Amino acid sequence: MRPVDLARRHGLSTQAVRNYEDAGIIAPARRSPAGYRDYTAVHAAGLAAHLALVPAFGHSTGRRIMRAVTAGRLDEALEHVDAGHALLARDRATLRAVEAGLPHLAAATEDAAARRRAPYSIGELARHLGLDPATLRGWQRAGILTPPRDARTGHRQYLARDVRDAELAHLLRRGGQPLGAIATILGELRDAGGLDALSASLGRWQRALTSRGVAQLYAAGRLAAYIDALDQDG
Repeated sequence: MRPVDLARRHGLSTQAVRNYEDAGIIAPARRSPAGYRDYTAVHAAGLAAHLALVPAFGHSTGRRIMRAVTAGRLDEALEHVDAGHALLARDRATLRAVEAGLPHLAAATEDAAARRRAPYSIGELARHLGLDPATLRGWQRAGILTPPRDARTGHRQYLARDVRDAELAHLLRRGGQPLGAIATILGELRDAGGLDALSASLGRWQRALTSRGVAQLYAAGRLAAYIDALDQDG
């Protein structure tokens, strides 16, 4: 195939095809006696694999996988694939943790008076929750709480948001959630900007994970076809 034939087949420009070759994503083209590039079914399989890997694993990981396969470092490529699958599994576990914690968050009652009295010291907040200060320090190490420090004294200051997070963490702990899951739930809550926004985002999150999982299945087939083409080409 000429460069233009290969490019058109995959909806790319001829320059993009040359760039992929120069970057080691596909194998070097054969050259005609006149010096023109000649591409084969191996290159077509390589481009198809790369274009399938991008939505499945992202541009950076997709490029690393393709470079490793093209250079004959199959185990290295498979390690990147395994890492991508593991990341998807962790993301699914995170979603499940948030979904499990959501009913507890929705059942939480607002302690408006406590919020108005903020900022709290660590001792004051511990007394408000009926906990030991060491527990709050442990929650901070786990990433559940992120209180700022007083610029003058260096002591922790628990602002209204920190009081809310501590109350929710206390509720989730009573519900049996482990510290890691609570940190994840509250992190997502902070990123979403509130409970309603977090609830609305769960469906989009689930659809995105499903799409990525399907893309990884499709990419696996394309990558396997490229590996077979390389083997047959020697």
